Amino acid sequence: MDPLSQPVLDALGFRLRPFEPKDAQLVREASLDPLIPLITTVPSNGTDKEILDFIDRQHHRLVERSGYSYAIADASSDQALGQIGLWLKDAGQGRASIGYWVSPRHRNKGIVSAALDAVSGWGLSLPEIYRLELYVEPWNEGSWRAAERCGYMREGLVHSWQEVGGQRKDMYMYSRLK
Repeated sequence: MDPLSQPVLDALGFRLRPFEPKDAQLVREASLDPLIPLITTVPSNGTDKEILDFIDRQHHRLVERSGYSYAIADASSDQALGQIGLWLKDAGQGRASIGYWVSPRHRNKGIVSAALDAVSGWGLSLPEIYRLELYVEPWNEGSWRAAERCGYMREGLVHSWQEVGGQRKDMYMYSRLK
């Protein structure tokens, strides 16, 4: 099976592009965040090797056909500010899921909304995808407000949906349809 092909996406002042080794500083910052390593594959307090391994794993997602992992980068400087992914675990049923994070020092600047809108529009243009889903903890108002700004509808509260930091957590379920 051939690997997926990952386009670079324009996101209103930001670019969604594959991760590069130069993005190690961003991953290092994320690894020190108290929440990002709990809900992603970013290593907690990662060593240099663990951080480079994380970047390498993002490229393997294309080879494995499990999804697209993007660095969210400033369009003019190309500095990586966060990550957004379109995950294809349920693509056979016409669904994909989205996850995202932004480095703590880059939050509240509209980065997530720009990236989420771009990856969502592109994801729904894929012929096999009819529904995008994302899950957000109820306390994470910034994240669910970004989803709503991008046309996602809250479908409800899913109890004990995901383990986060060793505890089962409720999540708001959002969707955006083709």
